[in-house]
Amino acid sequence: MLTARVISQEKGLYRVLLENNEIMATVSGKLRYEAKNISDFPAVGDYVVMDSNIQGNNGVIQEVMPRKSVFIRKATGTAHVEQIVAANIDVIFICMALNNDFNLRRLERYLSIGWDSGAIPVVVLTKADLCDNISEKLTEVHSVAMGAEILITSSLEENGCNDILPYIKEGQTIALIGSSGVGKSTLINCLLGENRISTNSLRNDDKGRHTTTRRELFVLPNGAFIIDTPGMRELGMWDAAVGLDKTFTDIIDLSKSCRFRNCSHVKEPGCAIIRAIESGELTEERWQSYLKLRTENEYAADSESYIAAKEKKFKNISIMNKNNKNIKF
Repeated sequence: MLTARVISQEKGLYRVLLENNEIMATVSGKLRYEAKNISDFPAVGDYVVMDSNIQGNNGVIQEVMPRKSVFIRKATGTAHVEQIVAANIDVIFICMALNNDFNLRRLERYLSIGWDSGAIPVVVLTKADLCDNISEKLTEVHSVAMGAEILITSSLEENGCNDILPYIKEGQTIALIGSSGVGKSTLINCLLGENRISTNSLRNDDKGRHTTTRRELFVLPNGAFIIDTPGMRELGMWDAAVGLDKTFTDIIDLSKSCRFRNCSHVKEPGCAIIRAIESGELTEERWQSYLKLRTENEYAADSESYIAAKEKKFKNISIMNKNNKNIKF
């Protein structure tokens, strides 16, 4: 048996990196038969066991190796189906442009799923050249991205990507996540040292155009791996309770100061949440964002009892990585 890594996937066909060669692969009949959910199939970033009998440029995937981290969302347009965006990642670059794409509520959603994945989320603010009030925007991001590093990039400046270089280490895997047109492909081209991925100009409304159409892993010159992902119009919550608590640690801490342990934070006397909103310590928008994401997350978890065991496995992996991760930049 041979070990390979999934580079891309499309309609049941996988492109994998086997030693220094790229070959096409399909999953074996046994793997297909035993798969209970979509997450049992290979995803970009997965390490897989291949049949040693390679026919020309084609092979067969026999097994998906255990994942050390996984970024999961609710599949677009479905009620209760999970989708793996990327697997075995060390760092997630959550990319958000500083122009018309700027959206704190969406960033909270990305951070919640990012913290829950088992990888380290890093906020990357792109297109700094299109922003006239960077310091103001940076203050806003700091107010919702507690515990996460925040980087600023600009594709028009000669050294506009230097801040992200300390995260690009040999053997590390970085995934870029964000909306369409925020500059993910531009960042990857910068790291690759060539324009391998096509990019598009801004639309008339100052927003970027959709470019990437599939998830794909690239090997960087220094031996690091980077995963490009298409822009996500939807990022549904999928059993991300750990990530929610990490993203909204300010709200979790405030709720511990309520007079009553079972406070609903609606009208009870001595409610720390109500007091914080009235004083301006906590914004109503952030509180409502937390309630929305928590409700969405609970709905997904309650509706998918059949996948509870699998999600528990992913959670244990994530928690183990969070507790043991000691990456310093």
